[in-house]
Amino acid sequence: MLSTLRNAWKIPDLRKRILYTVMMIVIFRLGAQIPVPGIDKSILSSMFSSGEGYLNLFDLMSGGSFKRFTIFALGISPYITASIILNLLQIAIPSLERLAKEGEEGRKKIAQYTRYGTVVLALIQAIGMSVGLFRRAFIDFNAVSVTVSVITLTAGTAFLMYLGEKINENGIGNGISLFIFAGIIARVPDSVILNISKVMKGEINILSVILFLVVALFVIIGVIYIQQGQRKIPVQYAKRVVGRKTYGGQSTHIPLKVNQAGVIPVIFAISLLMFPTTLSSFWPNSGFAAFVGKYLSNTSAAYNILYVALIIFFAYFYTQVTFNTADIAKNMKQNGGFIPGIRPGKPTAEYLERTLSRITLAGAIFLAVIAVLPNLLLAFGELQVRFGGTSLLIAVGVSLETMKQIEAQMTMRHYQGFLK
Repeated sequence: MLSTLRNAWKIPDLRKRILYTVMMIVIFRLGAQIPVPGIDKSILSSMFSSGEGYLNLFDLMSGGSFKRFTIFALGISPYITASIILNLLQIAIPSLERLAKEGEEGRKKIAQYTRYGTVVLALIQAIGMSVGLFRRAFIDFNAVSVTVSVITLTAGTAFLMYLGEKINENGIGNGISLFIFAGIIARVPDSVILNISKVMKGEINILSVILFLVVALFVIIGVIYIQQGQRKIPVQYAKRVVGRKTYGGQSTHIPLKVNQAGVIPVIFAISLLMFPTTLSSFWPNSGFAAFVGKYLSNTSAAYNILYVALIIFFAYFYTQVTFNTADIAKNMKQNGGFIPGIRPGKPTAEYLERTLSRITLAGAIFLAVIAVLPNLLLAFGELQVRFGGTSLLIAVGVSLETMKQIEAQMTMRHYQGFLK
């Protein structure tokens, strides 16, 4: 990894992209320190002194901005939720499905709809937080202060969405994922300092710290192993003569990744689990809010069961959206390619679908186990570490994906220079 970064830094264009990405992340972290106007910080700190489990979902996605109620308190969760809704609607609405298949222009139109949905969802969440959850934190709770808060939070999410798209366009990596990654990494020093002080005071057993480090190490190794794991489906291309030239005749393979969806299922699952909490913030003293607080905390059995189910569902859903076996089989047949022992066309598509379903199940179950295991350990432990399985999954997954993009950019520039 260090060698790849060092080599990438030597390429002027890649250096500009890396610096641009770093600058966008710095802007994100600076904005995460600017509080919403009209908020009493002392009341705010007392509101979260108990560290409610379900509120940690918001805090994770916003990089710690939620509990400080800064301008980026909503984070990019409205954008992720809007993306989920648009992806699901593509299956139900034929016009959206046609747009998705129209290439670049269709994707631009869907991206535009996603932006509109993001603003609408951000507005709804901002109203819910300002009127419900953070009502007591206002110095003067009135129509003006609430309006300023709602506009500030909605604008903050829209600005983050803009920064994320700019990273996708001019930087390296996925902008939205990098913001979540930066928020997770930014919380590590506080957790380390907190636990060191507790160990020094004798409030935490040193064996608990060692146990956590061992578990974290195995989680990281497991994530890397699954993220890099793939099954290679052999493909043979028949020889064909066009004029005086002979094409084909070579062997290659289709790499089917064990975890085709990466960390997207985890991020999608967290975003959906936030939605009931957002609704409950409109009626903080209702029975629904009490139900959400009891059953959707990250240490409750109902939350963890639902979390596992959503991760498995989104692993299959995202894999089906991004990896169309029918199109791959069709392209192979048109170019004279076939899998040894499998007839071209529909049998090839069915074989790829069957194989992909089996390895996706293994990857999805692994993601779910890694995501909920630290929640169970923390539920019975005394360690105050905010760097659980979900955080490790996202951090390691985003790191691997970003490094792959850097390597791909380097390979592209290498071959471009060779062809010149």
